[in-house]
Amino acid sequence: MPTAILSVHDKTGLVEFTRGLRDLGWRLLASGGTAKTLRDHQIAVTEVAEYTGSPEILGGRVKTLHPAIHGGLLARATADDHAQLQNLGWDYIDLVAVNLYPFEQTIAKPGVTLDEAIENIDIGGVTLIRAAAKNHARVTLVCDPGDYARVLAELRAGGVRDETRKRLALKGFAATAQYDAAIAAYLQGDHTGSPLRITAYPVQKLRYGENPHQAATLYSYASDAGPFGGKFLQGKELSYNNLLDLDAAWRAAVSFARPTICIVKHLSPCGIASHDELAGAYRAAFACDTRSAFGGVIASNRVFDGATARALGDLFVECIAAPGFDEAARVILAAKKNCRLIEMPNLEIEPHFELRSITRGLLKQEIDFGDPASAEWKVVSKRAPTQDELRALRFAMRAAQHVKSNAIVFARGEATVGIGGGQPNRVDCVRIAAERAGEKSRGAVMASDAFFPFPDSVEIAIKAGITAIVHPGGSLRDADTLAAADAARLAMVVTGARHFRH
Repeated sequence: MPTAILSVHDKTGLVEFTRGLRDLGWRLLASGGTAKTLRDHQIAVTEVAEYTGSPEILGGRVKTLHPAIHGGLLARATADDHAQLQNLGWDYIDLVAVNLYPFEQTIAKPGVTLDEAIENIDIGGVTLIRAAAKNHARVTLVCDPGDYARVLAELRAGGVRDETRKRLALKGFAATAQYDAAIAAYLQGDHTGSPLRITAYPVQKLRYGENPHQAATLYSYASDAGPFGGKFLQGKELSYNNLLDLDAAWRAAVSFARPTICIVKHLSPCGIASHDELAGAYRAAFACDTRSAFGGVIASNRVFDGATARALGDLFVECIAAPGFDEAARVILAAKKNCRLIEMPNLEIEPHFELRSITRGLLKQEIDFGDPASAEWKVVSKRAPTQDELRALRFAMRAAQHVKSNAIVFARGEATVGIGGGQPNRVDCVRIAAERAGEKSRGAVMASDAFFPFPDSVEIAIKAGITAIVHPGGSLRDADTLAAADAARLAMVVTGARHFRH
């Protein structure tokens, strides 16, 4: 009778998996908490302590660390190894289902103590993973609940394939390496003095990079992950440039709470809008720059519905990323055969840092999720913004953080009407935003990702019809800029928080 040992913190899918094993005639061993979950679901199981004859000790610090367990895992498929086990009254263990204490989630909690962190350093689970992975020629390791269904399917088909066991072993070694790296970084304390260890898994070899003569590959921090950790639903293979544009669009869309659409072309947003209905958000985002939207990518922070798909009309769209697509949208978008669809797993940006390569090195920084807690919006002009203007200013500043600096965003309500960015001076970016907005700039507000070094940018905004401005402040000539605003009866707000995006 084949034997499985189960010791999991994350019990997602555990009951269904173990029922499948029992139906196939497997004997189940489990540590205390896992065994209780199985018994609560009327699944017969033998506790590890009963099997080994050694109780869990030290408040659960030692559960599976016993030669009966690790001998059963590490024994090779040879007569001599099997005989040694049987002489000791033990047997082979053929499958391990294990996942680890949530160390990284624990240390991410505010106010966590060193003692709490230490108690969430898994020892037994890591040892089970390494033993099973080392002996993957015989033993199947399942350290990710996402692999339960695949393993069961292969068992039902006659047995787990050699290549599957090897792949799962590699996943296990990668998991323990990442786990140990997180512990080392935490205990180091000074993270700037710690080595940066990165494990990335190849997802697909791309046709080429930014240009046809450049080779490129997509990697993921998680093994067996799709692009962005999501699911590719439709269309031809994503390109290097598609992936960059989708990432920019997705980050922008999910930074807003209300239904929001972001359209990106060549890594620059050309329209961002929020609305009560997603289709309304799309129409407003598209109206910002209808010319640039052609051949762009779209990200939505809501399930992409049929009404929004119909609103696209005959617009050529390279890709759409959303947390889901309803049936009506799938039918409509199926007619756009060259449009790639990516179903995102959630609205989170993970991890909360970003890396950029430079010559012979890397830069690492936290992701800009908006104003820090220290930011304070202060009205500095003689005229305070109206409630409608303030609402539009907050939207515009959040949109500006996703535009290449020097970022300038004109907005009305919760929609951009003109965007300028990526120029070496702020004046040109204001001019570009005004040109894109046209008459829509009259009565709009303006956000700038950094201060105005001279009042010239504000003077151009005044001529364009802007009525309120928000910027971080901090220039030596802030007084000159404010004087220009007051002279035109513009409302001006400073925040003290810059949002460069180079």
